[in-house]
Amino acid sequence: MATVVLAGGGTAGHVEPALAVARQWKISHPHDRLVFLGTSTGLENTLVPAANFELQLIPRVRISRKPSASWLNIPFDLISSIHQSKKVIKNADVVIGFGGYVSAPAYIAAKISGVPIVIHEANAKPGWANRLGSALTEHLAVAHSVESGKFENALLAGLPLRSDVAKAFSDSQSDWAVSRRTAKVRLGFAADTPLIFVMGGSQGSVAINKVIESAIETFNKLGLSVLHSVGKLNALPKTTGGYKPVAYVDAMADAYLAADLIIGRSGAVTCSEFRALGRYALFVPLPIGNGEQFVNAASLVADNRAQIITQKDFTADFLKDQITSLLAKSVIAPIQGNGADLHAAEKIVALTEFAMKP
Repeated sequence: MATVVLAGGGTAGHVEPALAVARQWKISHPHDRLVFLGTSTGLENTLVPAANFELQLIPRVRISRKPSASWLNIPFDLISSIHQSKKVIKNADVVIGFGGYVSAPAYIAAKISGVPIVIHEANAKPGWANRLGSALTEHLAVAHSVESGKFENALLAGLPLRSDVAKAFSDSQSDWAVSRRTAKVRLGFAADTPLIFVMGGSQGSVAINKVIESAIETFNKLGLSVLHSVGKLNALPKTTGGYKPVAYVDAMADAYLAADLIIGRSGAVTCSEFRALGRYALFVPLPIGNGEQFVNAASLVADNRAQIITQKDFTADFLKDQITSLLAKSVIAPIQGNGADLHAAEKIVALTEFAMKP
């Protein structure tokens, strides 16, 4: 029986691909022990136990985006985090990392312990933790082609899909048009009315929410249906006309299928799930970070399935002027989804099995 440690905490963008790989690993190796590394503040605290996997917590290494006095604590925090990671990893057979704050100490602890490391990079522009890790291993996989650096020659695996998204793709193969109509009905909307699905990532987006709330009158005048996921920590606007705000959408596969237009951030997981099930999207990339969200959506734009707008230009006036045009683009977009990421988890499992060989 082998022990596999999966490191990828913080946001759903790191946790969901790790869970998909863990589920696939259990299919091939049902008796192995799988352990997730996480921190006390990440979404892994709810997502991992809900999926019935073991979770071990380590201290988070906090790195502010701008220089501050807190940077003085980074070496001490990192040493503490590496020490705790090593306790979990020292007897493991392999570490699979997916980026995020928890991954960097896990990679260093694995290298010190002589444990093989496999890294999957979800974004088109690798993050700092995975760039660090890529110096410690040759076993690299990516969701998108990377033009330079260690990830340039990585295995092009795609991004592992959640089980509900993968199942929805398979179930829709026989008739995409019918699948999209019935998904609307399951969500409580009229099958023949254009539906806009708005989401701002796993926590919601205050910036996107404000614009959407200012555009409700426009949506209602046009007789549109709107499903707005505002985020669990954000205030819930009033339901009015065809506008339906919710704190969170559990039936995400249905939402992707049902929507004629999706408005949201272009995180790696969102782009991958949209690629599998979505019709047309207006992406508003997060304006902070290293610009990866602009790059994540580039291939969808090239396929005429999406449009990108900066957060600065995303306004209620823009929606008033362009919403009809965006819905028209949706009508001529491909009715079917794209299964490019359907076997990503299997490819990462295969790479990990190779890395574990003596």
